[in-house]
Amino acid sequence: MTVDLSPVQEYYKDKTIFITGASGFMGKVLLEKLLYSCHSLKEVIIICRPKRGKAPETRLEEMFKLPIFQRIKDERPEMLKRVTIYQGDVTFDQLGLSGESLKHVTENTNIVFHMAATLKLEGNLRDAIDMNLLGTRRALNVAKEMKQLEAFIHLSTAFCNCDQEVMYEKVYEFPHKPEDLMRLAEWMDVKTLDAITPDLLKPHPNTYTYSKRLAELLVRDHYESMPVIIARPSIVSPSAYEPVPGWVDNLNGPTGLMVGAGKGVIRSMLIDTRHLSEVIPVDYAINGLCVIPYQFAKMSERPKDVPVYNITCADHRKMQWGEVIEMSKEIGYRYPMEAGLWYPDGCITTNKLHHNINVLLFHWLPAYLIDFILLLLGQKRFMIRVQNRISVGLEVLQFFTMRAWFFKSDAYSSLWAMLNEADRKNFNMDMDPEETVPMYIESCVQGGRQYLMKESPDSLPRARLQLKLMYILDRACKTLIVGTLCYWTYGLVARLLGV
Repeated sequence: MTVDLSPVQEYYKDKTIFITGASGFMGKVLLEKLLYSCHSLKEVIIICRPKRGKAPETRLEEMFKLPIFQRIKDERPEMLKRVTIYQGDVTFDQLGLSGESLKHVTENTNIVFHMAATLKLEGNLRDAIDMNLLGTRRALNVAKEMKQLEAFIHLSTAFCNCDQEVMYEKVYEFPHKPEDLMRLAEWMDVKTLDAITPDLLKPHPNTYTYSKRLAELLVRDHYESMPVIIARPSIVSPSAYEPVPGWVDNLNGPTGLMVGAGKGVIRSMLIDTRHLSEVIPVDYAINGLCVIPYQFAKMSERPKDVPVYNITCADHRKMQWGEVIEMSKEIGYRYPMEAGLWYPDGCITTNKLHHNINVLLFHWLPAYLIDFILLLLGQKRFMIRVQNRISVGLEVLQFFTMRAWFFKSDAYSSLWAMLNEADRKNFNMDMDPEETVPMYIESCVQGGRQYLMKESPDSLPRARLQLKLMYILDRACKTLIVGTLCYWTYGLVARLLGV
């Protein structure tokens, strides 16, 4: 039976796609989307390293068991057989490929999606350079050998040019050269490199955005000889529609804050609520990535400069952080999480002193108290370790939540504008959907419960009862503390006045 293909689907017909980082959050969604919507493709090749004693093939089998691959199993199960997995790693030369696997990749690949990266904002510089910069060079070196290469899409971040007031879709110059930093990381010991890292990073807040900026320069320098393209998503949030609404599999970014606050673990955050939120649903970002090679192939002439796409939400869809937080709180109370540490009623402030006091009283003191109780009971302690991770994460995130960001995303907008009706249905990037922002936040909250915390919707009645009990306990404790302080203050004043 002949199947009518849309223009984008026709472009992918008989194509072989090579993906690095397919086991990551965006990588999984990209893999699923290509298999489901670009079902005329020939093959998808992914590389994966062994992890926790599991071979790449085992990890792929476990990945296919995730809810996001259910619609493929139901509607197009034969597509799963078009995935070829090789053991590989971007921290090795030739990406860890050799012999027949390397030959198969270089002789058949048409499109490369280079998504592998370390996302640890607080990670050390050597690891960031090895994964994000050297890893990109290794991927480019393999891509140079590809005989049928049509597009090499490098996944960057919209925040890598944080010294710019407005971030346009172009590569910005930087005093540091990628080659110099790669050589530096090779010969300098970790201790010395860590010591000079703060000076090297300026004006970047962390090693992630710094290494990503250098990687962009490296990719840009290959544009004359290779069909390279740079895609810069902003903060990637849970899916809006597909593969399933609310899908997420990590605690990075706003999802981690939402879960931490919902569990009552995060009690204070530094956020300027006047600024606009910069998030993009993962399916909107992935649909854009899928269309980018098609648009590049349709161009009548090769652009003078390397194409860059700021994959960000349309300005008219952005809301202030304050509005988003209030909506999230309201929806979070309707869909609470089970067994929280405390009632989820944290403080949002721009005052660092206020925040630090809150962190001391409501993060560290409870953590030490809980670990002390666990010690007395002979149980494994964990709260101080958790709070250490939260503390580092909040410190890193405040750079992004305490300032305004302005992006120009004309190239990304043009992807949606060029699609016909069939492709708009297949690769949705509509910035004027019928669904409202509260509806999306509701799916994010429910997705966090279901996919991250593994809490079934059936547990909601129990979670709501726990929330009510936590509320009573929270108010009782606050009344007791305030009453004690008032009584102590009254006694002190009375003694001073001689009453």
